[in-house]
Order: sequence, then C-alpha cells, then structure tokens
Amino acid sequence: MEDYAIGYDVGGTRLKVGIVDAHGMLKETFAVPSRANEGAQQLFDTIVEFTEKQIAEKGRPTGIGLSLSGGVDPEKGVVLLPGKFKNLEGFPIVPMLREKFNIPVICNNDGRLAMYAAKHGGYAEDVDWAVVLTIGTGIGSGVMINGNIDEDPHFQFGTQIGHMVMQQSSQSLCLTGNYGTCETLCSATALALMARETIQRGVPSILEDQYFSDPHSIDFKAVVDAVRAGDQLCIDVFEQWIENVAVMLINTVHAYEPQRIILSGGATLAADLFIDKLRTKVSERIFRFPSGTIDIVVAKHQEYAGVVGAVAYLQAYLQKQAAAV
Repeated sequence: MEDYAIGYDVGGTRLKVGIVDAHGMLKETFAVPSRANEGAQQLFDTIVEFTEKQIAEKGRPTGIGLSLSGGVDPEKGVVLLPGKFKNLEGFPIVPMLREKFNIPVICNNDGRLAMYAAKHGGYAEDVDWAVVLTIGTGIGSGVMINGNIDEDPHFQFGTQIGHMVMQQSSQSLCLTGNYGTCETLCSATALALMARETIQRGVPSILEDQYFSDPHSIDFKAVVDAVRAGDQLCIDVFEQWIENVAVMLINTVHAYEPQRIILSGGATLAADLFIDKLRTKVSERIFRFPSGTIDIVVAKHQEYAGVVGAVAYLQAYLQKQAAAV
C-alpha cells in the first residue's frame, strides 16, 4: 500500500480511527467503544493492538496522530488536566507509542485538530477567521484567527468554549467545577440526559419502556430517532437543546467574530434536524457590524474531523522536522 498515516480520536464514548493517505484523503474509518472508565493503559493497549494489525496488513505507517481532549502538551505528548478519560492526565502515551513503534507520534487537543482538518482540505480553506465546534460526549473547539491556529503557553487558546458558563443557575455541574457550562447544556450527552430526566418525571414518551429497562440506552441517537418518529417529549427537549446550542454559537460569535462556524462531531449526523434553525436563531441575535447572516456549516468529515486533523497536524510536524535537517 502507498504511504499512509493513522489518526486516532479519543472520545469519552468512542475511539475513532482513520487511515489517511499521503494526500490527506481519509481512506478507511473504524470506531469502537473507548472504554474511558478503564483508564489510560487500556487505551494504550487498544491503540497498540490496532496499529500492529494495520502494520501486518499495510506495512509501517509514516506516523500516528492522536486527538485528545482537554489541555494537551504536543511536545511531551500528555494530557495535562483531568477529563472524561480516566487517569489519562499525565500518562505519557505519546512517548510510549514512539518507543513501541519507532515512528513519529504527535498529539494535540481534539477541537484544535478539527480546526486543522477544516483549514487543510475542509471548509475553512477560503476564510481566515473561523471556529470549529465538535459536539459529542462533550464540546470541543478550535479557533483560527487571521489565518493562524495559535497555541498559548497553557495549550488551551480557543479550546475552552465548552467550559464557558451559559446558565449559572443550572444544576448541571461541569468537571471544571462550574454549573451550566456549554458542555453540560449543549453536548450530545446533555440532550440524552434531558430526555432521561423528563421521562423519569413521568412525561409520556415512546422511549419510556426502553428507559425503565436500561436508562443508559437513551442516548443522542435514541432521542433523535424518537424525534423523527414524532415523539412529543423528545421534540420538546430537542427544541430546548437547539436553543442551548444557538446561545453557545452566539457567545462564540461575540468572542471570536468568525466568518464561519463549522460544526463537527457525532451530533452532526442529525444536522438535517437542526442546522437551519441554528442559522436563523444565531443570525437574528448576534450583535455585529454589518449585520447579516453568519455562515454555519457541517464539517466535511463530520465525526471524523479529529482523525483527519490529527494526521494533518502530523504531516505539518513531519514537514517541519524535514525542513530543520
């Protein structure tokens, strides 16, 4: 097989994997449960097993790119703060993978890497000011200012939109210690929890038997399927969720003034149900000059934007290394 690289996007629910060729084309995709509660060593073992299988089938990759949530030090290859993956903070996963396979391995924040994917072959190629928001188990974000995807000394510039406080009176506690953050109100997980809580209060729904049999089976997809089936409870909570996401996007516009907002992550698989409503709500309520609509689109690679971005970041790293020789 021609040269290829492997991108891993480590989410709180799923580990997404992509085989990307030398031209940046996503050739194959895979997704397995991330088993985040089993900790960092399990993640390392899973990546090693999958990589060894790819090497046996395709030969050695040019490198591995890792998309991780939270504050990430790309050089040391570690997550710096606690997050949704148990004990991943401080775990030297990148150095361990480099030693195991003796190939280049690099990592960065998942939202920032989704921004890389948008800039390199995605829907931010023709603009200089853009924001990517990944809506999944949590909320990731990446920001491009005047054509640059900057990194600050704390490794978190532009990646903290999910931790902005939207509704301080909310009872939803974020891992940051704050209540009512974008992540607790706008993530795919937030929608599922809203539906579960409403069913638990006795509001009729076609999902109630499923809920009382296995509450955890009421996930984002189950709620969306019920919306498509006309379930009033799910329609109501879905409309509230869209309103929450709209407020998050309005705050994003006021913070970063993007020309375009690009949505990625698993929730975008249901974008046909909410993207037009988001465009209307946000464009009507942003405070900017000149007034007008804000461009809101779904990412080219949707839920695999982090995978593609991880490989794009890896390739930029390899080019930089080659130029330094």
